[in-house]
Amino acid sequence: MKSRHTSATGSSMSAVDRRTMLKRTGHAALAVSGASLVGVEGILAANRAPAVLQGEGEISGTVRLLASLSLEALEGLFNSFMEQHPNVELVVEEVVAEGWGGFSDEVSTRIAGGEVYDVVQIATEGQRVFASRGLLEPIDDYIERDREELNDFFESVPPNLLEWTRTLSSSDGQTYFLPGEFNTMGIWYNAEMFARADVPEPAEDWTWDTFRAAATELTGQDGSYGMSVGAALFASVMPWLLTNGASPLNADWTEATINTPEAIEATEFMRGLVADGISPEPGGEFDPYTTMAQGRLAMFGAGRWPLGNIRELEIVDSVKIAHWPQRAGHGSPIGWKSYPIMQVSENKEAAWAFVKFMTTPEASEAIAVLGTEVPPRREAIESEVFLKNSPEGMGIFFEAVDYATPVPGPDNGSIIETAIGDSYGQILVGNVEVEQGLNDLNATIQSNL
Repeated sequence: MKSRHTSATGSSMSAVDRRTMLKRTGHAALAVSGASLVGVEGILAANRAPAVLQGEGEISGTVRLLASLSLEALEGLFNSFMEQHPNVELVVEEVVAEGWGGFSDEVSTRIAGGEVYDVVQIATEGQRVFASRGLLEPIDDYIERDREELNDFFESVPPNLLEWTRTLSSSDGQTYFLPGEFNTMGIWYNAEMFARADVPEPAEDWTWDTFRAAATELTGQDGSYGMSVGAALFASVMPWLLTNGASPLNADWTEATINTPEAIEATEFMRGLVADGISPEPGGEFDPYTTMAQGRLAMFGAGRWPLGNIRELEIVDSVKIAHWPQRAGHGSPIGWKSYPIMQVSENKEAAWAFVKFMTTPEASEAIAVLGTEVPPRREAIESEVFLKNSPEGMGIFFEAVDYATPVPGPDNGSIIETAIGDSYGQILVGNVEVEQGLNDLNATIQSNL
């Protein structure tokens, strides 16, 4: 029997069942809050205890999970975990934050305040900083012990995703994460608008030039736009940089590279789309999903997350998805979630059981149904569950893993992400010249590495 609980913020939410509490916190708009992990080491010193591998046997106790995931949408998945582990109480608390930088800041603040969690959902942008500050429990021994159980997962996940998680998310060679659901980027387009304007639909190898020609043709005097360009790092800036052979940081996130000639060229291209009225100015209240449903926006860039909106607007059959147009080659950012065990956890075996559960086919299928991200297991992506009631081209998000570049996650990632968004917001509307703006931004990024 489900009941309702009220969080400390006064909001109410439904519980999974009588043994599982789901709690939603208020918004944490802390992109540049200054919250850090200073002081956390002292808390860890007081609470740290080495993990004791218990081996086989019934697990019990409480697992506290702090996450950004959709609680209600995953109730069935959580219930299944509880059924498989009837002596474990799962307490799931949701943080609604402004981006992953804000989420990381909020989690850091809570931990510094003495709150104890067993598992925290962490995206690429925050993984290395959590690992490098000693907040997480290494899982190498757990993996080795349960290798046979996990082999199927390792064989099903894209090799690139496994390698990036291993090399980029740890600063000391130990393993703290198993890769989870992810997003890459593609172009969502209104095929009916292309047809009405007699504009060819995007080809797999379409270029910036063919994209711009199509976007120009699809920009009308009635207020319609060919494309929506934004200032967000993952959803707009990185795809344009990467398809021109540029990136905001170098491969190991030690050097700022956002003012290279290739980056300048990509940014000038973005600025031209806004200056010529092909794209609305970034910011404000512009809603790309509704505008596309109204036939007044031909294209926007996104990962899988607009699927729910597209379904609600009943335009699934009108919309398709294409690879990002290229200049130097294919390119896309990629970011993924993981469910690491916290060092301060007092119930690491039960926490590890949950971490393993999130690698199962059942978990990937639930992520596929949820519709906001791409599940990590190949069989889930190739299933009818993933493709049902979805625009044509949904498989592009999995194909993009082959040429994707991980979104940067250095220690001061939230500050850097905010600086990029602010700078590009000014550049795209013409308040700052491209080259000068990127030179200043590059210096800001470098000072925070």
